[in-house]
Amino acid sequence: VNTLTDDVVDGVADKGAWLKEAFTRSFADLPMITEIRQRGLMMGIQLDRPCAELVNRAREAGLLINVTAASVVRLLPPLVINDDELRFLVDTLAQVIRDFARDQENP
Repeated sequence: VNTLTDDVVDGVADKGAWLKEAFTRSFADLPMITEIRQRGLMMGIQLDRPCAELVNRAREAGLLINVTAASVVRLLPPLVINDDELRFLVDTLAQVIRDFARDQENP
């Protein structure tokens, strides 16, 4: 029987805080990122422009993301995500968004 245990739920706040801090550091020098919102592990990364193409770019890099309101990257990682997977998420998505930003500046 698979059940959601208290230690999984307790770790969500810490993982979410780590994830927000990691993205904040990763995007500190990228002006197109206007806000990073977080509640638990749910994340919203607000860009200053439409970014729907990030869905396909992320999928090609091994991530499943969603873009809402045309310019918000929405992340809903599983509560049981481990530290290696969190690092992969941050590193990979940061590279995908940086590549997108570069391509926007040099069409």
